[in-house]
Amino acid sequence: MKVECKISAAYTEPYAVLHISKMTTSIAEIISLLEKENADTLTLIATKEKKTFFITPEDISLVRTEGRKIVCYDKLKNRYLLDKPLYELENKLDTHFVRISKSTIVNITQIDHVEASFNGTMELVMKNGVTDYISRNFRKSFKERLGLE
Repeated sequence: MKVECKISAAYTEPYAVLHISKMTTSIAEIISLLEKENADTLTLIATKEKKTFFITPEDISLVRTEGRKIVCYDKLKNRYLLDKPLYELENKLDTHFVRISKSTIVNITQIDHVEASFNGTMELVMKNGVTDYISRNFRKSFKERLGLE
């Protein structure tokens, strides 16, 4: 991999551009590290059993709507309620998150495997055992995001 670094007092904020043919786990980790360099760490406020919890995006496996509620599952499969709409969470979460349907956003670092399912959908299984489906409308963007197309 070629790396070029320009140092100048004229730059007020670090800025990085990566030219890649596909997303890999190593590159995703590098991006995450670079994004955290000067960014305030996002913390989501969630509730569970009338208690308030503070959850960082790294701990989130997936976020989805269940009925009229927005819920997230952490790495240990704990289920929390969130008070923000899904579109707002999608905008706040970092590059490790991708939408797989109108109702679900997943952390790509927490995906265990994906398998073909009925009607052109794909079943996604997270490392914590939670499952969801990648709808046909989001399948292409999901594959592109992972560098599979």
